[in-house]
Amino acid sequence: MAVKAAKISVYAWEGMDKKGTKLSGELTGQSPALIKAQLRKQGINPGKVRKKSVSVFSLGKRIKAQDISLFTRQMATMMKAGVPLLQSFDIIGEGFDNPAMRKLVDEVKQEVAAGNSFAASLRKKPQYFDELYCNLVDAGEQAGALDTLLDRVATYKEKSEQLKAKIKKAMTYPLAVVFVAIIVTGILLVKVVPQFKTVFAGFGAELPSFTVMVIGLSEFMQEWWWVMLGALIAAIFGFRHAMKKSQAFRDRMDTWLLKLPLVGALMYKSAVARYARTLSTTFAAGVPLVDALESVAGATGNIVFKRAVLRIKQDVSTGMQLNFAMRTSGVFPNMAIQMAAIGEESGALDDMLAKVASFYEDEVDNMVDNLTSLMEPFIMVVLGVVVGGLVVAMYLPIFQLGSAI
Repeated sequence: MAVKAAKISVYAWEGMDKKGTKLSGELTGQSPALIKAQLRKQGINPGKVRKKSVSVFSLGKRIKAQDISLFTRQMATMMKAGVPLLQSFDIIGEGFDNPAMRKLVDEVKQEVAAGNSFAASLRKKPQYFDELYCNLVDAGEQAGALDTLLDRVATYKEKSEQLKAKIKKAMTYPLAVVFVAIIVTGILLVKVVPQFKTVFAGFGAELPSFTVMVIGLSEFMQEWWWVMLGALIAAIFGFRHAMKKSQAFRDRMDTWLLKLPLVGALMYKSAVARYARTLSTTFAAGVPLVDALESVAGATGNIVFKRAVLRIKQDVSTGMQLNFAMRTSGVFPNMAIQMAAIGEESGALDDMLAKVASFYEDEVDNMVDNLTSLMEPFIMVVLGVVVGGLVVAMYLPIFQLGSAI
């Protein structure tokens, strides 16, 4: 019969030290009695110990990739400072405001305290720590260099999250503006244009064809807006469902994104950067190249590159050099291939790949800035044409009436 693990909670405590100084703080534990016992071990005479209430807003707070990145960096810092592993979990866990993250850190600590290795404890949380992360931590434990490996993993996670943030920044801004433009246009067609229509009805004159077209569009929107809104919502949910459930659909989207103008180049360079950064990190950790490529394939974030890396892995396993395998894949740029060749010849492949990753990360950063600068005037023109066109259509009959008078 399995024993159910006790629930870990956050407790606020008050007490006094041996000198009579009042102290207070927070600790995570399973019960007030255990919290008091922990305080007595630290030379504190406990007074009030109460379970800390959780804010309604934090109940549904999820663990984000940034939280895992911060946890990794803090663990690397603790290990370099010589702080014992279990004590590091306590210090780091109490520093998180997110209750879910505090719970995760404590659960990993309990696994380690039960005799499991750090890597084995992390593998029990695959939704937060992927295979690559766990393999690198495992390599660090086996080599007795956990602090060094955690530092490399932290750097890798931080660079990866920065890259993702840049891509998201490039995509979010134009989509947000387009969404606002659709909302504004819908309001004008449904609420504003009908007011002008009643005014035009008293003119008794023939309206310009452009105005008639806009009025017709307004009438269509007034009658069928709920159908169009429903179709838009259904399309959004359908797209998200397909992206989540259908691997074939995700593969087609990955291939299509690489072919888009501007955005395709951005996605391509970000995939090259992720490939080089991941391979550099794993190879520097002492993971054999063939095994490293297996982990790298899933970290590129694009099916085209994933298939290419898996082909490279097969070629390398038969004795082919990495740079030749990269060239035959037909996916990687010449600069990355040449740098890999120099790294293999000089025995500094991890350093050369790190330089490739830094170069393409900077390229992505510059492209995001340039793309944003280019999109701003383009979006303004689109908004001006759409909204301005509706305004002109409504005032055109008034201008014609004025010229007739």
